[in-house]
Amino acid sequence: MLLDNPILILLLGIGVMLLLMALHVPIGVAMAISGLTLFAMLATIPAALGTISVEIASALSSSDLITIPLFLLMGSLGARAGISSDIYRMASQWVGHHRGGLAMATVVGCAGFGALCGSSVATAATMGRVALPEMLDRGYKPSLATGSIASGGTLGILIPPSIVMVIYAVLTEQFVLDLFVAGILPGLLAMVLYCLAVVYVTQRDPAAGPAFAPVPMRQRWASILHTWRGFLVLGAVVAGLYSGLFTVAESASMGLGLTMAFFLAHVPRSAWMRELKGIAVETAQNTGMIFLMVIGAALFSYFLTITEAPQALVTMVEDAHLNPYVVLAVVIVMYILLGAVFDDIAAMILTTPFVFPMIVGLGFDPIWWGIMMVMVIQIGMIAPPIGINVFVIGGIARDIPLSTIYRGIMPFFWVDILRLIILTIFPGIALYLVHS
Repeated sequence: MLLDNPILILLLGIGVMLLLMALHVPIGVAMAISGLTLFAMLATIPAALGTISVEIASALSSSDLITIPLFLLMGSLGARAGISSDIYRMASQWVGHHRGGLAMATVVGCAGFGALCGSSVATAATMGRVALPEMLDRGYKPSLATGSIASGGTLGILIPPSIVMVIYAVLTEQFVLDLFVAGILPGLLAMVLYCLAVVYVTQRDPAAGPAFAPVPMRQRWASILHTWRGFLVLGAVVAGLYSGLFTVAESASMGLGLTMAFFLAHVPRSAWMRELKGIAVETAQNTGMIFLMVIGAALFSYFLTITEAPQALVTMVEDAHLNPYVVLAVVIVMYILLGAVFDDIAAMILTTPFVFPMIVGLGFDPIWWGIMMVMVIQIGMIAPPIGINVFVIGGIARDIPLSTIYRGIMPFFWVDILRLIILTIFPGIALYLVHS
């Protein structure tokens, strides 16, 4: 019978959830409805209804999840205060005179701004408005200009602090600071590989990213001094976080306070209320969406627990005697496809309840897998045929065809695949700082 087979019950639950999503029900609500309904069928209706208040209270009181609106606010205020422009201007003055230098500066700028906001879409959108006009005015081909921004924007969820890492830590009960530390070296590796991809493109086609006259050294050093606000915010957050002086929430709060001060000093007083209202509405919408998905995933997990489907899935994989790396490859391909269709957070929340036990059951480190999963979803955000970052850049540059943007991201896509292979062969790259 159906009720005697946990895998079939799991497939039923996923099918109901996907059906609701196809009917344009929000992802978090679809997960909650399908999970609660099937849990009530397998247990009791009062037991199912009783979980709602418990999970809502748990999410709203989580010290980890509270950092999400803080990082979102910090990123929005930093962008309005011009900090993202300062970071990009500094990078472009130091490397912009090389072939493809502005594209490399864009990658570095995305990494810097990603450390402020922790969101790939926000990073791509912000740097797109800052860097794209500059590159096009300098004669860069639209493919390299848009490809570097869309790809560099994905660093927003890998360079710590990262919103996706926070949610992964909550869903899997891992220490969020360990994930932040583990993301440092892979994030730097990603930045280096992206810059090498730019070098490869400009060597094959020098006209794709022409060089221009170098900026005098005095002006380059001045650009570093001019970027003091970004260094101060990042330095305060990182130093407080990794020294153990502050918790993640306290570090985020300190960064938010600094960016708020810079916002008030940079934006004319007459525009304060209008800008702050827009920032507050944007942050509230994004935070509400994330919290709704987290609560929905928690309610869906009750259904998974009572069916024992994750354990059955692990047992089935073990009994098949498949090579763990074969299973890992299948899961990675699944995440790339999901990342191309879903929002990065949605893809992770949808799958973590049953993928995480399977991966850990195969002997892989949960912190290493968290970084790998973030990187795989990161690839999905630029992978054809959808790739949400591609559409973000397409919305900014409406006169550039999407086919041109897709062509531009392909070199970055392939170095992303190379990075996955490197991290799979050498997992110590992600775990070295955690265990040192």
